[in-house]
Amino acid sequence: MNYTSLDKSAFQNHQAATLLCCNCGVPMEGSSGLVMCYDCIKLTVDITEGIPREANVSFCRNCERFLQPPGQWVHAQLESRELLALCLRRLKGLNKVRLVDASFIWTEPHSRRIRVKLTVQGEAMTNTIIQQTFEVEYVVVAMQCADCARSYTTNTWRATIQIRQKVPHKRTFLYLEQLILRHNAHVDTINIQEAKDGLDFFYGQKNHAAKMLDFLNSVVPIRSKKSEELVSQDTHTGSSTYKFSFSVEIVPICRDDLVVLPKKLAKSLGNISQFVLCSKVSNSLQFMDPITLQTADMSAPVYWRNPFQSLAEVSQLVEFIVLDVDPTGKSKNKWVLADITVARAADLGVNDQVYYVRSHLGALCHPGDSVMGYFIANSNYNSDLFDDLNIEHIPDVVLVKKQYIRKTRKNRNWKLKRMAREHQEIDASQDYTSRQQKQEMERAEKDYETFLQELEEDAEMRQTVNLYKNNAQAPPPAEGEMDEDEDEDAPQIDIDELLDELDEMTLDE
Repeated sequence: MNYTSLDKSAFQNHQAATLLCCNCGVPMEGSSGLVMCYDCIKLTVDITEGIPREANVSFCRNCERFLQPPGQWVHAQLESRELLALCLRRLKGLNKVRLVDASFIWTEPHSRRIRVKLTVQGEAMTNTIIQQTFEVEYVVVAMQCADCARSYTTNTWRATIQIRQKVPHKRTFLYLEQLILRHNAHVDTINIQEAKDGLDFFYGQKNHAAKMLDFLNSVVPIRSKKSEELVSQDTHTGSSTYKFSFSVEIVPICRDDLVVLPKKLAKSLGNISQFVLCSKVSNSLQFMDPITLQTADMSAPVYWRNPFQSLAEVSQLVEFIVLDVDPTGKSKNKWVLADITVARAADLGVNDQVYYVRSHLGALCHPGDSVMGYFIANSNYNSDLFDDLNIEHIPDVVLVKKQYIRKTRKNRNWKLKRMAREHQEIDASQDYTSRQQKQEMERAEKDYETFLQELEEDAEMRQTVNLYKNNAQAPPPAEGEMDEDEDEDAPQIDIDELLDELDEMTLDE
């Protein structure tokens, strides 16, 4: 007998030894040294023991921030990565296992509950790693942060920014408000008050006010002045407490204003005409000659070295009717130079007086359209710069923009967000009648409507603000009830430019 061949055959037919699971009786490999199968280990051993299934997170309803222990308050949207990281830090015992995955489980935004699904890995027995999934429910506890608590008491601010613009309307502040909301520049503000010619921003720290001042310098032409006031002083330690005030003045030149530039300044700006329109306001001023389409930019420091006032502003615009349009063939960007024949709307049917105007509105105006412009020939301006101009080179009419018949504000498919601010208390000794208050409200509504119309007409301006879908707009009129007076070519905002308004995190008790 050949023992070598028998031993080789027995070795090839040899099978590994198996054991039966002590719990379910399933055969398993005996070389692992385990007495239970993997499935039974997962059912009998809990690697998440010691990790709580419930926890609390603190939320300030006033500033909408969550508490990140020990004392930091952070902004975090629902189901965001920031909120998930905050919830995981609040969970005790999570460092004993290895976190594999974490995700939110949807809950009602107003339920004050946040549910998180966690997947972890851990060692159940020697050389045995298992994976388990469990849920943790967080209860949102409403409380007040220290910054908000200080805002409700007097003399708590450490820095203030007083923004002023000496113009008879609020369009600049309406636009500035949208820029602040878009860039979330008011996040560190503890209070906002509305003053006569502007707004007051209050801050708990000086660096927060300095950050806001840098933002203002980047979006509007301003000049600022800093002052400080000693609040308290400790003679033993040599420490002092100050209040800082930043006085900010915005250039009193607004879009569509008629301006007469100083002669020396006009030459330094590319020898542009002194008689110009303000076509754009950002962190600098842009002027345009409506007769030649020449433009020039002026920075805020240049303006404040030789300040001047506008000759006329938009409240002085007069309505004209276009009779004829003859393009000259010259254009620049969206403007087309044309010779336009107009008549004042108030003169129609009264006299045959017409005016021949060279204007930049050649691409927008057609015979029969209504345009708004400055009636120079029928105006008396108290300006030394205007008196020094050659009267032969001054046009009788300067057209500014086309006038549309629009939908009412209730029928707009878009809306804007507004900042919450407080009105300054009115001195009871002053005689403010209800008629004066009504006029102030009507003026504010008119300024807001003018600002909305500017957004509809200027696509470049709309790119700098956030527009939201208006889900509460009035239903469209039925067939046969359309407004016949509404212009078909009136500017409209496309639905693609609108954003869905995010659900506000209002966790009321």
